[in-house]
Amino acid sequence: MLTEFIKKALAHAHYELIQDSEPFYGEVKELPGVWSTGLTLEECREKLERAIEDWLLFSLAKGYDIPMLDGIKIEPPREILAS
Repeated sequence: MLTEFIKKALAHAHYELIQDSEPFYGEVKELPGVWSTGLTLEECREKLERAIEDWLLFSLAKGYDIPMLDGIKIEPPREILAS
């Protein structure tokens, strides 16, 4: 389920060129704070995938709401919700 969510999030990614030492910028607007940069588009995409994974695991650990993406809904474990 987590892998599928990450794949769907990457499908929602938006990339652009920016004036920076790492000119490729990518973000997933549906996931607040998830963005990356890279020297190449592929490097940016790889970093963005790790950022999505980190964001997802952090959100689950904290019991934060995770938005549904293309019909995939991930719920935090019940133990976290109860604390």
